[in-house]
Amino acid sequence: MNQAIRNAWIAAIAMFVLIFGALSYVQVVGADELEANAWNKRTLLQNYCNDRGALIVGGAPVAESVPAAESCKFQRTYNQPEPYAGITGYFSRSFGVTGLEKTMNEELAGSSDQQFLDRVGQLFLGNQPKGASVELTLDPEIQKLAFDLIPDGQRGSIVVTNPKTGAILAMVSKPSYDPNLIATQDPVAEAANFAELNKVPGINLNQNVSGPTGELLAPGSVFKIIDTAAALSSGKYNKDSVLPNPAEMSFPGIQYTLPNYAGGNCYTRDTATFAFALQQSCNTPFASIALDLGQAAIADQAGKFGFGKDFGDQLKLDSATSFFPTEELDDASLAQSSIGQRDVRATPLQINQMTAAIANGGVQMQPNLIKAVRSPDLRPISEPKPQALLTSTTPEIARQINEWMVSVVSEGIGRGAAVPGVRVAGKTGTAELGDGLNNSWFTGFAPANDPQVAVTIVMEGVDITTGAKLTSPNAKKIFEAVLNK
Repeated sequence: MNQAIRNAWIAAIAMFVLIFGALSYVQVVGADELEANAWNKRTLLQNYCNDRGALIVGGAPVAESVPAAESCKFQRTYNQPEPYAGITGYFSRSFGVTGLEKTMNEELAGSSDQQFLDRVGQLFLGNQPKGASVELTLDPEIQKLAFDLIPDGQRGSIVVTNPKTGAILAMVSKPSYDPNLIATQDPVAEAANFAELNKVPGINLNQNVSGPTGELLAPGSVFKIIDTAAALSSGKYNKDSVLPNPAEMSFPGIQYTLPNYAGGNCYTRDTATFAFALQQSCNTPFASIALDLGQAAIADQAGKFGFGKDFGDQLKLDSATSFFPTEELDDASLAQSSIGQRDVRATPLQINQMTAAIANGGVQMQPNLIKAVRSPDLRPISEPKPQALLTSTTPEIARQINEWMVSVVSEGIGRGAAVPGVRVAGKTGTAELGDGLNNSWFTGFAPANDPQVAVTIVMEGVDITTGAKLTSPNAKKIFEAVLNK
């Protein structure tokens, strides 16, 4: 009998320890993880009707809480919704939170540690809880221009940054959507709108990333900037090196041949300088560099430009990680990868970061969307300062690539980006998709001697002619708009 009682006590104590441990984990160790879980709607429902802080661009709110006459005292509203949807995300009772609404939720809801005294003050004064406002680095005129430069019905993304600070001046993609359709307090309409928007190719409302930060695309020939940096870093090449430039490159044991780019003047020379190869975007010189240096050297240089890494702490948006293949490649696969094809993938923001590193003397800054966080009485809670993210290459190599990128615009196939009286540096790219369609890229910066703006444009699934019209010439319009402000 005593043994039975003893066993019962042991079982009871064990159960108590188990329950106490589980509660301790939920309340202490796992609290943050559980609160951030997309399936946990408790925090959202607690704050859904509160006066949430605004997301502000150029002094005007692009997302704000306004008084409502419905079941909630406040309704989340999005102004100029489509140009900003990929950044603001949405705040939905049924479908959760995305974009900055999610990543800046504590500040917008007024629940961050820095806002403790504000909450105490509101409590004593009997005021309703009110969140902090978040001022963004975006320029409203450049954001609108960039959004309008992508034709309706065309899939594409544009990123505009200050390469010296990492501040994002514009970041847009199409197709876009109206977050108001999902933020409605009508649950029937909310569900119907969500289902309808999810049918649109290019819109994935469950994916908490926008096109520029989340869509992984073959970068095509803009990747040749990385090949060039790897070559110069190796010590085996210099600015006067002469590169093989055959019309096509064959590989032992297989029938495949890698053709040179047919859209420029690559066919006019059997050998090429770096300047000519970049100006005309020739394929075979860069493939030969990759085969000479080896996969590890190209992969290492890609990593220094940010492939395989995140964007740091200042972006405040979920993002996808760009990548260069890590599995061992045969010669043909490495040649294809060296020109940004095959399994190489990059986000538009990553290509902009790569470009900005060249513009900034080899140093890549953290991309930043947040200019300031302010309490309801406009007191600054935080004002992020520019921070370096990576050292991608040396100042000397960056200067040399800068010079060659200038020649791409002044003498090569990037002439459409030229701005009168301004030295513009750029690189075009075409990633083949089959059936005559491509992802068409332009990435560059200006003025080349004192870079103030870096622009990256990609148009998806276009033919050569359409891509040429929608990339370099549109980059010119953005350069002019930023530099004339």
